[in-house]
Amino acid sequence: MSSKEKISRISISMPETLLEGLDEMVTQRGFESRSQAICDMINHQINEYRSQRGSEVMTGTVNLVYNHSTAGLNKRLQDLQFEYLDEVISSLNVNLTNTNTLSIILIQGPADKLNMIADKMITLRGVVYGRLLLNSYIIPPIHPLPPRD
Repeated sequence: MSSKEKISRISISMPETLLEGLDEMVTQRGFESRSQAICDMINHQINEYRSQRGSEVMTGTVNLVYNHSTAGLNKRLQDLQFEYLDEVISSLNVNLTNTNTLSIILIQGPADKLNMIADKMITLRGVVYGRLLLNSYIIPPIHPLPPRD
């Protein structure tokens, strides 16, 4: 929320035990107020909703842990990133162990296409863990790519 954004007040009712849980979370996580915590939760739910809608343009990351000694896996992951060059913005790889690598791939585009790209990566043989995280904010355009043949 920007400081210039109009603020609206609402009133909600909830069971006492739910309110106690909210107050505990506000304290433990360090929120300034219940309102800030509730806004955070609502933003999270809106992002989840939008990530399932389809054509909404979103930004996110594909987080992978994979066994880099799996034959052909590195090439398949690179090929997918080149195949979806318009959506893949950047990637970072960190070696975790002698066999496992963490890859964080920054992506932007329609939610349904990002889900499809992530599924293609996550389901590759040798991927130990994979998760797509999307949000409704988008990266400002850096420079448009020329049309592909």
